Amino acid sequence: MTRILITGGTGSFGTALTRRLVKDGHDRIVVFSRDEQKQHAMERELDDPSLRFFVGDVRDRDRLELAMRGIDYVFHAAAMKIIPTCERDPFECVHTNVLGAENVARAALRAGVQKVIALSTDKAAAPLNLYGATKLAAEKLFIAANTIAAGATTYSCVRYGNVVGSRGSVIPLFKQLAAEHKPLPITHRDMTRFWITIEQAVEFVLTSAGLMTGREIFVPKLPSMRIQALACAVNVAVRGEPGPILQWDEWYPIIGIRPGEKLHETLITHDEARMTFDLGDRYVIADRPELADSRVPADFAYTSDTNGWRLTPDELREMIA
Repeated sequence: MTRILITGGTGSFGTALTRRLVKDGHDRIVVFSRDEQKQHAMERELDDPSLRFFVGDVRDRDRLELAMRGIDYVFHAAAMKIIPTCERDPFECVHTNVLGAENVARAALRAGVQKVIALSTDKAAAPLNLYGATKLAAEKLFIAANTIAAGATTYSCVRYGNVVGSRGSVIPLFKQLAAEHKPLPITHRDMTRFWITIEQAVEFVLTSAGLMTGREIFVPKLPSMRIQALACAVNVAVRGEPGPILQWDEWYPIIGIRPGEKLHETLITHDEARMTFDLGDRYVIADRPELADSRVPADFAYTSDTNGWRLTPDELREMIA
């Protein structure tokens, strides 16, 4: 990869990916986002001749086409992600996450981009909230774009869980509350989530881009953990103690599951198992008959509560650090 564009390039993932690409060395790295202040800060921090900055919105297809001229690979990370905001302003969420995805797909084809890999989320599998529904629609748009492009541009997606420490993640909130000696609110004692570090996410996306041939959804094998155990781990990491057991309800008050929130997350549904293959360090959802020997069992589902790989408190504290 020599000429690369990242939509949402100043977000948590986009910033981490940009730093990695600068380190690896590429001819051109285009950071495409709406936030000129963050672009300016990134430009001053990285100070690399390969970097180009485009202020723009994925809702603007003409601007996308202009930014994609001469680009080989596009990583599409721009999205509205905060679930309550998406529920409150559904039209804005659809404009960015669905129509914006279509704009990226069409602009890439018109600009002659070789590959597009789009970031999705565990919330796109059997979605319960609007954010998940829009990311599922975006997945469908990118997979279907391969038919329109007829090989001129190839499109695939990656689908993974919660990123440790990213903006919007619960971990920064927990760390702040722990540092202030305040209670850490828990939505439900049994709630579980998949977890991935930002560095692991970047590595997974880059290696998936190298494997993709078009129409795939790549899913990493991830550990999961109960939110209650996560809160305890944060308290130990920040304060050196989990909190007195006798005062458990005071330290970790139960506030209830928010609208649109699941008790457990799903990365691969039962129905997707028919098209899911085990590649060792990841799964791939695709129509790939040549991979028949690695097809997962018919009753397979990849959910955070039944996942056999659980993070220990020590492992999570290391990730937090």
